[in-house]
Amino acid sequence: MNLSRPLLLASNSPRRKELLAGLGLSFEVFVKEVHEDFPAELKREEIATYLASHKADQYKDALQDQLLITADTIVCLGDKVLNKPTDATEAYQMLRSLSGTSHQVITGVCILSREQKTIFYDTTTVFFKELTDQEINYYINNYKPFDKAGAYGIQEWIGKIGIERIEGSYFNVVGLPVQKLYQHLVKLGYLAVNS
Repeated sequence: MNLSRPLLLASNSPRRKELLAGLGLSFEVFVKEVHEDFPAELKREEIATYLASHKADQYKDALQDQLLITADTIVCLGDKVLNKPTDATEAYQMLRSLSGTSHQVITGVCILSREQKTIFYDTTTVFFKELTDQEINYYINNYKPFDKAGAYGIQEWIGKIGIERIEGSYFNVVGLPVQKLYQHLVKLGYLAVNS
């Protein structure tokens, strides 16, 4: 892989770091504190792209020749957005509401350079089996999913025992739609594949 310029990832998420590294790309993590508020009138897809774009805007003045990637993942159950739970009670309520039904995971991504900004998103539908109270409480007590939108990580225990199927990208649910990201980096001319 040959990147045409240094790559920065604006995320402390270990999952996003692992996924980006899995593309064979070298990058540095560059993180600022950014508020994740959004206008209430936004549609679901717009929330994720708005947040990714808003994060990128906070870095624009710091960029020189680098390429910056920002992302934001939201979980939607109908019209309701499930953010990161603040405590075990809220995590329980979220997982109970996801139990036995399907929901969408939307990740917005922004690729920013000094010259241009590209924004896209990916959507995956996730189908949960009916979870028991014991399964939900075991997961919350042992995995502490307070840093995850919707109160779960698909790659963790709850995903292994509770998710019946998905429609779309698994990696999108983990936190970064790497296939779409790769396609955009190639299309924009930032990435070339060497044999």
